[in-house]
Amino acid sequence: MSMPLFFLLPLSLLLSIPPSSSSYPYDINYHIDCGSATSAVDSLNTSWLSDRFYTGGANSVVSEPLHFHFPHEKNLRFFPLSSGKKNCYIIPNLPAGRYYVRTFTVYDNYDGKSHSPSFDASVEGTLVFSWRSPWPEDLARDGAYSDLYAFVDDGELDFCFYSFATDPPLIASLEIQQIDPLSYDSANIGHDYILVNYGRFSCGSNQWGPGFSNDTDYFGRSWQSDEESRSPDSRTSIRSVATRQTITNTNQQPNYFPMKLYQTAVMSSGVVEYELEVDAKLDYLIWFHFAEIDSSITKVGQRVIDVVVNEKNVSTVDIYKEVGSFAAYSWQYVAKNLSSTGLSVKLVPVAGAVLISGIENYALVPSDLSTLPEQVIAMRALKESLRVPGRMGWNGDPCAPTNWDAWEGIACRPNKDKTALVISQIDLVAQGLKGYISDKISLLSDLVNLNLSSNALGGNLPAGLGQKSLVRLDLSNNQFSGSIPDSLTSSKLQLALLNNNLLEGRVPEELYSVGVHGGTIDLTGNKGLCGVPSLPPCPLFWDNGGLSTGGKIAIGISCLVILCALLLVIYMCCIRRGRNDYDFGLPHDLMSLAAKRNKYQRQKSLMLLEMESQHAKGLPSLPLNPH
Repeated sequence: MSMPLFFLLPLSLLLSIPPSSSSYPYDINYHIDCGSATSAVDSLNTSWLSDRFYTGGANSVVSEPLHFHFPHEKNLRFFPLSSGKKNCYIIPNLPAGRYYVRTFTVYDNYDGKSHSPSFDASVEGTLVFSWRSPWPEDLARDGAYSDLYAFVDDGELDFCFYSFATDPPLIASLEIQQIDPLSYDSANIGHDYILVNYGRFSCGSNQWGPGFSNDTDYFGRSWQSDEESRSPDSRTSIRSVATRQTITNTNQQPNYFPMKLYQTAVMSSGVVEYELEVDAKLDYLIWFHFAEIDSSITKVGQRVIDVVVNEKNVSTVDIYKEVGSFAAYSWQYVAKNLSSTGLSVKLVPVAGAVLISGIENYALVPSDLSTLPEQVIAMRALKESLRVPGRMGWNGDPCAPTNWDAWEGIACRPNKDKTALVISQIDLVAQGLKGYISDKISLLSDLVNLNLSSNALGGNLPAGLGQKSLVRLDLSNNQFSGSIPDSLTSSKLQLALLNNNLLEGRVPEELYSVGVHGGTIDLTGNKGLCGVPSLPPCPLFWDNGGLSTGGKIAIGISCLVILCALLLVIYMCCIRRGRNDYDFGLPHDLMSLAAKRNKYQRQKSLMLLEMESQHAKGLPSLPLNPH
């Protein structure tokens, strides 16, 4: 697809007082000055952010800065081949919805090579712009604005570039504006199309809108003069008309067409014809804008216009009948499957003169298939864990657009129901990778071939490596350690090369059987592997870097025997003590009473002895008075 019609820089700026935007409900917008290190506010009061959200590249400045009006037209970011063939701006944290995307692209011999580059640009994985060298001289020097409408559903907008040969893609500014999701008849057209601008004309006026004047358009649309798109036969009979009166039905949802669009028009008593540039084999959405700004038209039937597209009468319009005077009226038509690169639009007078305020022409570009979201997550995780170098261009969607090659070393295919793309092959042999394999690889459920051989990868092999789809696995000549995961036995492997690593433990018999059943397996160069022919036997109680099942059973039995022996010893000790060591002590009070009684008995015995002695000597005996 060729580069769509663009806006050339104006010779003068139109100034007017912008209306309040308080009624516009969408406030998500980014204005990125690509290549700039600082944020700034331009003369039209637009706040520009310093360069951000890019995946690589370098910054530069055009060769003639004084030729341009705004800083965001002078700075640029370019993406040399050292950044990879695919680079992106990835705008994060966007709510789901529809977005207006506008870029400014300029070469102006910034690199001194006098060679404008060839490259493609995509949004959300769909090819939208193509630039081919050599550019027209005025385009290369002045630059061009290009814009489109796209839906974002995954929380981020990817605007990506793809290099041809050694040409570095470039961009000067990128603008993102959230818009009404129902705009431009999306309810009927659907979300599966990107509307690429091939011409947005304000009839009877100069170029105006954001980037050219401070006239407000809530969507951020810029409107160019229709003069150069009129056919030569129409130019002499056309005159411009304008009004300062208020036009009703403007700045209203869902399209928020600005009032200024309807305050000017072209009028002719003859046929007014426009020759629009298009690409063949695409459908085009043509939007017509009318407002009856001639106060002499006061009733139905005074001005009636036939609308003819590619010689087909597609509608008859009576503006006054539709909305009355000084009110905006819009009508759209889809031209399908064009067979040429030209689109003819004629307005033929039926009653009164032709009057038209504006025309928009959008290519309906079908959204390309994109990679399944969970597989995008897996590939981004692998990009980080494998430390994939920037030169490989692993940016944006791994597989889309389908017009481009997938990420370097990656092969993709549609899934079974043809609704998305899936990863079928990863081949990164000898790329100097020094990381490890992320466990997110388990999300690549359609992976058939994985070749990471001859790198410096390490760590354990993740348990999720054994996808059922996997047929060929080559991890040879790395530094992987640990055991071989049992999950590999559930795959359909016909090739398993794990040689020259640091793997250890018992090799699953099902994996070794790959070689027995006609496949190829190589486990040599792993000193710790064991348990299959050509490898040492595994230790009785040690397996896969830990205790084997037999070892665990043996330890369990040993612990049980020791416990039983200990209980037996305790039991025997208790029995022996029962025979020899039973001793019941008296309470303290009883012991004290016994001691007193013993003392009394001793005293009594001594007194009796004394009395017997006295009686023997003839002495009178003393009366016995015990206490």
